[in-house]
Amino acid sequence: MPLSIAPLLIIALQSSRTFEATIGDAGEHFYGAFCIVLSFVGLAIRFITIGYVPYGTSGRNTKGQRAETLNITGMYSIVRHPLYLGNFVISLGIALFVQVWWFVLIYVLVFWLYYERIMFAEEEFLRGKFGVLHLEWARGTPAFFPKFRLWRSPAMSFSLRKALNSEYSTIFGIIISFTLLDITRSLLAGNGFELKLIWAISLFVSVVILAVRTLEKRARILRVRRRSAANQTEVAASSMENGKD
Repeated sequence: MPLSIAPLLIIALQSSRTFEATIGDAGEHFYGAFCIVLSFVGLAIRFITIGYVPYGTSGRNTKGQRAETLNITGMYSIVRHPLYLGNFVISLGIALFVQVWWFVLIYVLVFWLYYERIMFAEEEFLRGKFGVLHLEWARGTPAFFPKFRLWRSPAMSFSLRKALNSEYSTIFGIIISFTLLDITRSLLAGNGFELKLIWAISLFVSVVILAVRTLEKRARILRVRRRSAANQTEVAASSMENGKD
């Protein structure tokens, strides 16, 4: 998806100087901070979601659909696709950082076209595997825009290692994206290569993250034991019945 809008990104970055001139330096710094915080809110959504789910369910399932249990507690009690919601918020912060309104609009449209098919395929898979349980959960839980009043406490304890093990690349991607956008905008504006202190620190953090990942592969310091999910479906069904009462 990012590659499909890359040419438009270059055009948008060339147009962002109008926005900078309008809001001034102080406004630009505040706006940039807002975009960064927004992206890390999206990261937090993913972090919380993955940290509470059992083995064999939510994650980076790039080779096909899989689900040993149906998650309907925690983040999955307020929205059916919290990981994609997190992706949207992360990328929205990055798109807003470009400072061009039409680029943000194109991003939203492309995101929806890209993920709508994925969400549909996952819904079909879960419906076929879990039947009535999935239908009951889907009927009362929004697909993408969360309803916080539906919150149910997670059925499992939070695993920091599981979240870190899954999201190291997301953290790295956020930092690199903001850094490259700022450097590219400076180059297009004719200011030459300019690496600000905040991005230098961010790049250092990125290197640390990669080092941790390397250690994880070699020393297995972040290896997560298989979290039992044998009773997870029963817990989910019981939780749903309690919610009806």
